[in-house]
Amino acid sequence: MSLTISGKTAIVTGAANGIGLAIGRHFVDKGANVVFADMDEARLVKELGPNDDSRNFRWFAGDLRQKLTVANLLSATIDAFDTVDILINASRQMVPGDPLDPDKDAVEMLLQQNLMTALRLSQAVAKRMIKQSEGRDPGPAGTIVNLSSIAARRSNPDLLGYSVSTAALEQMTRSLAVALAEYRIRVNAVAFGSVMSASLKDALKDNSGFRGEIEEHTPLGRIASPRELAETVQFLSSDGSRFMTGQVLTLDGGRTLLDPVGAPAH
Repeated sequence: MSLTISGKTAIVTGAANGIGLAIGRHFVDKGANVVFADMDEARLVKELGPNDDSRNFRWFAGDLRQKLTVANLLSATIDAFDTVDILINASRQMVPGDPLDPDKDAVEMLLQQNLMTALRLSQAVAKRMIKQSEGRDPGPAGTIVNLSSIAARRSNPDLLGYSVSTAALEQMTRSLAVALAEYRIRVNAVAFGSVMSASLKDALKDNSGFRGEIEEHTPLGRIASPRELAETVQFLSSDGSRFMTGQVLTLDGGRTLLDPVGAPAH
């Protein structure tokens, strides 16, 4: 089973910090060409330095909720590396809110951020994958990996928008997997919980006892590192998972195996 991604070109969104940054760096270390995409240009420069044509990675700054930005990202990727083989939709946002307040727009906002951005970028990248595979010998044309959350399957009223948007992202994963299978493009997702994301780091700073709550509700008794998630994403991006599509892998240390009552949201 080959897990290599060396020589492949990947776009990673939400890549200025946290999990997206960890995935991008892991892919670079494994020999992939990587475009780190995020709207936070200052953070991209801080983490990655200025763009340099001699390196196997670039960064791209822009608001991917805008259709023109999506087109510009794809063009920048092709200009730098000629092809795009892997898309990692790691950009996501979690905003708590009152589920009974009709004046709050958290659900609509998070559907736009967590679902529609990933959908539009997946559609654009898939079209490019189809085009560049024309005339090639039969084989994989590309792979898309979406980052979801165990919140898609667990009820937390304060996280209604996040739960709905991640559940929709998982259904998008299954639907696109069927639609793109004939073009030899695979689409999978990772639903994670007990991983040290940027949002979890912030939550731990605000609540000193939160780590203990998470570990208590996690059978493996710990929080995973971003690298462990990156390795799972690598598996889904490689030929090691070449007969897998439309699947949502759960990476949570066993959290969803337990009774969710009283369990923390992360």
